[in-house]
Amino acid sequence: MIEILIGIASGIVSGTGMGGGTILIFLLSFLMGVEQHVAQATNLIFFIPTAIVAIIVNIKNKNIDLKLAILLSVFGILGAIIGANIAIRIDVGMLRKGFGIFLAIIAINEIYSIFKLYRKQYKNKKK
Repeated sequence: MIEILIGIASGIVSGTGMGGGTILIFLLSFLMGVEQHVAQATNLIFFIPTAIVAIIVNIKNKNIDLKLAILLSVFGILGAIIGANIAIRIDVGMLRKGFGIFLAIIAINEIYSIFKLYRKQYKNKKK
């Protein structure tokens, strides 16, 4: 049952374009005790069908800049090859710490963005 809930939560976040893999990796390793390498590899398989569905929906809604998407995809594939080879060679503990730092940076950025938005709205109300 937990697997179903994790899949649904990750799929919803994936469909919004925010990267459900981040949540999927965290939930697999934290809630289910899956090793970090396995969680990250599972995320890669999870990503394929969810990305295809999101692509179809976004193409229908004309939300994709195809030229930009192709350029990013080509270099993303190159980066994925490099990243996968690095991840295979990294100790699980280091990989987990790196992922944690990555999540912390994202969290700090999101908090900062919300703070900036709040300040901007507050200044506009004063005018």
